[in-house]
Amino acid sequence: MKKLLLLFVALSLGFACSSPKEKSERQETAVEPAKIPVHAWLGGYNDKPEEEIKAKFTEFKEHGIDALMYNGGHDPASYEKVGKIAKEVGLGFHAWIPTMVQHKTDEIDADWYAVNGLGESALEKPAYVPHYTFLCPSKEGTYNFLENMYSKVAQVKEVDAIHLDYIRFPDVILARGLWDKYGLTMDREYPQFDYCYCDECTGDFKEKTGIDIKAAEDPSQVEEWKQFRYDLITSIVNRLSDMVHGHGKEINAAVFPGPSNAMKMVRQEWNTWNLDAVFPMNYNDFYLEGTDWIGSITKEEVDAVEGKFPVYSGLFICPNPEKKAEIEDPEGHGLIPSEMGAAIRNSIASGARGVCLFTPGRMTDEHWVEFEKAIKLKK
Repeated sequence: MKKLLLLFVALSLGFACSSPKEKSERQETAVEPAKIPVHAWLGGYNDKPEEEIKAKFTEFKEHGIDALMYNGGHDPASYEKVGKIAKEVGLGFHAWIPTMVQHKTDEIDADWYAVNGLGESALEKPAYVPHYTFLCPSKEGTYNFLENMYSKVAQVKEVDAIHLDYIRFPDVILARGLWDKYGLTMDREYPQFDYCYCDECTGDFKEKTGIDIKAAEDPSQVEEWKQFRYDLITSIVNRLSDMVHGHGKEINAAVFPGPSNAMKMVRQEWNTWNLDAVFPMNYNDFYLEGTDWIGSITKEEVDAVEGKFPVYSGLFICPNPEKKAEIEDPEGHGLIPSEMGAAIRNSIASGARGVCLFTPGRMTDEHWVEFEKAIKLKK
């Protein structure tokens, strides 16, 4: 006991006699930096060998990613396989599955697809791109299909949460940075991009409000019609939320920024949804904005939810920073390495709980360097 006491005194004196520089270095070593929570959207690993998946997921974890939003289709077995590996390396695992956008299968009736203001079905004549085959939220068959599909995935042990995407109508107004890509000037709502005008939607709306929206001179000026469609999407979300929570899992969603932009562009009043978290796609290049805009839009988002659930700021990464100025397609744009720090700092300073990357596969070595510096915070 006497020897132990003498050893303790000697060590204490040794530390006391250390130089200020040595003390500082020891204290800095002892204090682990806190880290900003990071999620990441990705897919494409269903058919890869388990060793390859584990190596890549380990790499993501070492870079500072905490959880994956994994898009693996509708098959629960895919989420079980990939989710097991994610768990082994210490990653959270969310099943990222589109909601209202569904390709035609035997399980989906052709009459369940949304109809635009010209009377055209999204199945037969989708807006903008071929995959914009949106279902109509008024159809009970739509909800039953989604409930069945998400329920099966929610029961997979490895799945922590269901992550909804495309939980909206088609873009009645595109983000400004996409106008040139599609050769459009979207200075107002045009009927070919405005959904849904099926008999069920318009009939239910008339029964509820007394307004025949098909007879309206300018439907875009009828506020009740906008709110009716906000509410249709909200109803789908909240019903799915009850089901997912019933399986003991969380539910969250990828949404448009705002919610001012989300309401105007895709009829998402997401601040009213019953969610556990929300992931706004704060893709500044799509809006012809810089990283300061990420901060201002994140503040709006955080203020809008009033503390009901956390906001994770979605960041769009440029996969080829050196060629960004030469790339015409805005979907090849995004944050370059020198913008990573500001995008993350602006998000967190404005109240975001964390950030979400689209996608880690687009990150260059230079991106990772700046990212790792930006997500570390001193306690």
